[in-house]
Parts: sequence; C-alpha cells; structure tokens
Amino acid sequence: MPELKRLHASHAPAVLAFELANRAYFAASVPDRGDDYFDRFTDRYDALLAEQEDGICAFYVLVADDGSVLGRFNLVDIENGTAQLGYRVAQHVTGRGVATANVRELCRLAAQRHGLRTLRAATAHENAASHRVLTKAGFVPIGPADVTDLGGKRGTWYQCDLAFLT
Repeated sequence: MPELKRLHASHAPAVLAFELANRAYFAASVPDRGDDYFDRFTDRYDALLAEQEDGICAFYVLVADDGSVLGRFNLVDIENGTAQLGYRVAQHVTGRGVATANVRELCRLAAQRHGLRTLRAATAHENAASHRVLTKAGFVPIGPADVTDLGGKRGTWYQCDLAFLT
C-alpha cells in the first residue's frame, strides 16, 4: 500500500527516477524543470532538505511498496499559518484518485503536523485534472493566477480552509 512519507535523503534516487520517467508527461501541463534541474539534482535536493529542516517548506513523497515514488506533495513558503500546495503524480497512476486522496492527506498533515490554517494552490486553465483534484479535496477558486504564477500560463488560484481538520 503506497504511503505518504516526509522527504528524506534516502529518497533521492527514487525521486530522480520519478522525475526522469515522468518528465515529458509533466511538461505537457506544467513548465518543464529544464536540463539544469537534472544536471544539478543532488545540489537542488540537498537544498530542499535544508529548507525543510529550516521549516520553510515541507516535502512529502508517495512511496510504493517497492520503494519507487508515485508522487510528490509539497507545502511551500510556510509562513503565518499559510502555505502553497504543489503536487505531481506519476502518469501511470493518474485517473485513479491518487492525487485527490494524497492532497486530502497532505491537508490533514498541514493542519495537524505543521499547524497551518490555509493552503493555496494555482493551476493553469488547461490543466483540468488539477482543477478536479483541488475541488474534490475541498479547495475553492479565489481568483485568477497570472503568467508569473504559472510559468507563462494563465490559471486560477484555489484556497482551502484547514480549520475543520484540527
């Protein structure tokens, strides 16, 4: 049974494999990370762990029984009881409720483990799957996201009040 786990140094090889295997799939709906991301993966991964240690962000991976990563679920820019949510799941598990279930779980963790009250997430207009995930997970649209929020694409900001989860 896949488990949502806090990002750890030991997850690095599986995270890299996940990102490489799904690169083209992700690039169809979100800006591509670029070759530099993969060339400097170890440095970037270590920086994520440092941000997590400092309490700026909280990163989670959905780990399959075989140790592979099926998804990433992130709380970014944690400040004053609020954070931004980011997530991505492997192409081979899409359409099965994996993203929705784990966004819900991350909302619970955000409230109970991280003391957050509000999460925000932006998604591009053409990313219908992400709009569905956010809505099913209890997020409501709060306004437009412009091109600077979404790497050159227009979209919508969503918000979730976590007070009911504490």
